[in-house]
Amino acid sequence: MRADARRNADALTDAAKAVFATDGVDAPAKVIADRAGVGVGTLYRHFPQRSDLVVAVFQRAVDATAAAADELAGTEAPDEALARWLQRFTEFVATKRGLAAALHSGDPAFEALPAYFTERLGGALAGLLDAAAAAGTIRPDVDAPQLLHAVANLCHGAPSAEQSQVLVGLLVDGMRYRAAA
Repeated sequence: MRADARRNADALTDAAKAVFATDGVDAPAKVIADRAGVGVGTLYRHFPQRSDLVVAVFQRAVDATAAAADELAGTEAPDEALARWLQRFTEFVATKRGLAAALHSGDPAFEALPAYFTERLGGALAGLLDAAAAAGTIRPDVDAPQLLHAVANLCHGAPSAEQSQVLVGLLVDGMRYRAAA
C-alpha cells in the first residue's frame, strides 16, 4: 500500500474509533470520512463494507490492548502490571459502544473476531497472571479466559465506565487476597 493510502486508512480507522465511541457502529459514513479529512469514496475504497471498518477498528483496539501487557510487564511490578492492564482492558470494553451487538449480529464478517479477541487478549493476560502468581502477589488459581469474562461482565453490568474501573479494582484486590497462602 502506498504511503498516502496507508495514511488515509489509518486516519479512517482512527476517526471510526472515535465516532463509534460516541455515536455507535451505525454512525453515518460521512461523519467518519469528514472526521478523517477524506471523502466518502476514499472510505469505501478502503472499507467497502461497514463490517470491514468495524473489524479494522476492533482488531486495532485488541492489538493495542494486548501490546500494553508487554509494555507494563517491562516497567511495573507483576501485580501492578496486571492491575494496570486490567484497567486498560476495562477501558477497551467500556468504549466499544454497540460493538458487542455488531459482533453477535450473525454477520459472517465477524465470525473470526471472538477467537481473535480471546487469542490476543487471553495470551497477553495469561503472561501477566503467570508473572504475578510466580511473584506470589496474586492467587495462583486465576485463569485468563475466566478473568476476561469476569471483567467484561463487570463492565457490561456497571452504569458507567468509572464504576467499571472501581469494580475491576475490587476484583484485583480480591486476587491479591491470600496470594501467598
